[in-house]
Amino acid sequence: MDEELRALTERLRVESGDGPGASAAYDRLVATGDLDELAAVLGEPGHPLWARELAAFRLGVAGDRRAFESLVLLLNHRDPPRCASAAHALARLGDPRTARAAAALATNELRVAYALHPVRLLVELRAPEAVPALITTLERRLRPHDPYRRVALACVEGLGTLGDDRAGPVLNEALAHPALAKEAVRALARIPGSR
Repeated sequence: MDEELRALTERLRVESGDGPGASAAYDRLVATGDLDELAAVLGEPGHPLWARELAAFRLGVAGDRRAFESLVLLLNHRDPPRCASAAHALARLGDPRTARAAAALATNELRVAYALHPVRLLVELRAPEAVPALITTLERRLRPHDPYRRVALACVEGLGTLGDDRAGPVLNEALAHPALAKEAVRALARIPGSR
């Protein structure tokens, strides 16, 4: 069992609780190899969030695109562990819509508090949408007293990882922010011609 699945199943075992049939339903979803059974959990009303998350995760890592919409919703959830598991599954799903969805979530100012995992997913995907989305998100985070420093730091780190010269100007602006300066120096060092 991969580490991400282990963490997810441990968290969801607790969340599934002791309600009538919850343990049996949980055990069935963890054990089944039937992708149609997992997809049914996403398509039928009445399933609890933990069951939908488990089904979407398992479908996503199996490359079944029926999980896409559910995983995108979870990527933008208020609960960081749900976002992290959704990002992990989306990175393995192989759906061409993933980068566009992650970029839309990362740049949505109304949901910026939940942008950390979409930003990290964009870096992992290395899709064409990644650099423009990270630049846009970081530019907005450089305003005075912006409370989303973790998102800004993830953008700086991600732009360094991607090493695209389009990031040079915004990374130079980030140097003026003490919380970002050290990582901005590292990021700039990874971009050709910006030393």
